[in-house]
Amino acid sequence: MAPSPLKFTRGVPPPESFPTAALSECAQSVLAKDGDLILQYGSAGGYAPLRALIAQQTGVAENQVLLGQGSLQLADFCARLLIEPGTPVYVEEPTYDRALTIYRRARARVVGFPLQADGPDVDVVAARLASGDRPALFYMIPDFQNPSGSVLSLEKRRRLAALAQQHGFWIIEDVPYRRLRYRGAALPSLLELAPDRVLQMSSYSKLISPGLRVGYMILPDALATRLTKMAEDTYINSSYLNQAIVYEFIRRGWLEPNISHLCELYRPRLDAMLAALTAQMDGLATWLRPDGGFFASLSLQASVSADALLSCARQANLELTDGRGFFANGGGDAFIRLPFCALTPPEIADAVARLAEVVRQLP
Repeated sequence: MAPSPLKFTRGVPPPESFPTAALSECAQSVLAKDGDLILQYGSAGGYAPLRALIAQQTGVAENQVLLGQGSLQLADFCARLLIEPGTPVYVEEPTYDRALTIYRRARARVVGFPLQADGPDVDVVAARLASGDRPALFYMIPDFQNPSGSVLSLEKRRRLAALAQQHGFWIIEDVPYRRLRYRGAALPSLLELAPDRVLQMSSYSKLISPGLRVGYMILPDALATRLTKMAEDTYINSSYLNQAIVYEFIRRGWLEPNISHLCELYRPRLDAMLAALTAQMDGLATWLRPDGGFFASLSLQASVSADALLSCARQANLELTDGRGFFANGGGDAFIRLPFCALTPPEIADAVARLAEVVRQLP
C-alpha cells in the first residue's frame, strides 16, 4: 500500500492554530459596537484604532501606518511606486518566490546576493554599490527567512542600514515570522536601525489567521502620503471589518497568549525537523538550524536535477516546492525548502525519511 501523501510545500498554519472561538466573539462584538463604521467605506489608511495601536508599538506617527489585504499587496504597491523598468532591485538569494514575481512584473532588474549562514555577503553588496549601482530597494526577510530559515546577524543589520543611508536606497524589511522565535533573543529590526530608509511590512496571518488578510506597512514619512494615495486609488480602502476583528483580539489581551501558544505548538515541530535531518540527511546535505519561523532548508551536496528530484519525490507520495523558484537568476536545483509548521512531529520524521531515500536513489 502506498504511503499517505505528505507535503513539504507551502508554509501554512495548521487548523489547530486558529483561535476560532475567540475570533467569532470578536466579530460579534465589533459588529455590535462599530458596525456602521466598519461596514462602510473608509479612509485608505485603514481602521484607525488598529493603525494607532501599531503606530504606538513601533514609535511612528499614525499616518506612517498603512493597512492592507495582507502584506504582499503592500509590497506590490511599493514596487509600482518605486521601481522604473530596468532599475536594479536587490534580494537575498534564495528569497520569497512571490516577491520575485512582484519585482519581475514591475520589470525590475533583480540582483540576488547569495545567503551565508547569517545573511547575504555584505562585502559583495558594498562593492556593487561602490561601483555605482543604484538599486531602487533591497527586499529582505531578516528574521527566520522564507525560504532558508536564516537570521540576519546584528553586524550585517548595522552595515546594511548604514549602506542604505549612505547610498540612498530603500530597504523593505519583511518580518512576518519575527514574533515566532522559539529560542534565543530577538535582534534589533532594520526599522529600528534606519527608520528613514526602511519600509517594514508584516501581517497577522502567522500570528492569528491568514484568512483575515490583515497586513500592514510602516512607512518613512517621505513615502507615507504617496503610498496611501496609491492604495486609495486601487481599492478605496481595505477591509475594516477584518481589521476591527484583529484590533478587538489585541485589545482584549489575547494576542500575546496566542503567540505563546503558537510557539509551544511549533517548537516541537522544529525540534522534530532538526532531529530528523541529523538522523537522515547527514552526508547528503547541509542545513541551517533556525530558532524560529516556519522553515528549515537543505542544500544537497550532490549535483541534482530539480525535475528528477520532484518526480522521484512524487513517486514517494512526497510533495516538494521547486527550489528554482526562490532564485532570481538561475540555480536552485539542489535547494529544498522544508516547511515544518503544518505537519506533526511524526509526520515530519516520516517525510524527512522519505526525502532521504529519494535523494539516495537519484541518478
